[in-house]
Amino acid sequence: MSPLPLLTLYTRTGCHLCEQAQANLARLEFRVQLLDVDTSAEWRRQYGDDVPVLALGERVLARGVLSPGRLSMIKLQLLRAAEPPTPEHPEG
Repeated sequence: MSPLPLLTLYTRTGCHLCEQAQANLARLEFRVQLLDVDTSAEWRRQYGDDVPVLALGERVLARGVLSPGRLSMIKLQLLRAAEPPTPEHPEG
């Protein structure tokens, strides 16, 4: 299996959905950096009321409830995107 990319989880102190998301991400062995939206005016403006927000670079993958099922689907998509094309399944 290909390694997962490093994702960003935008959170807020005291956010129970953020705590659940962190636990679910850890359980599914995602690589995640945590950023508190309240430490940056830009992040607060961009994500403030939507935390938790899971992102790959500038691309938002999910907002709100990050259940194990939802995260499993995201993981599968990320792993598939990381696989090199094969002759039977060229990109296109």
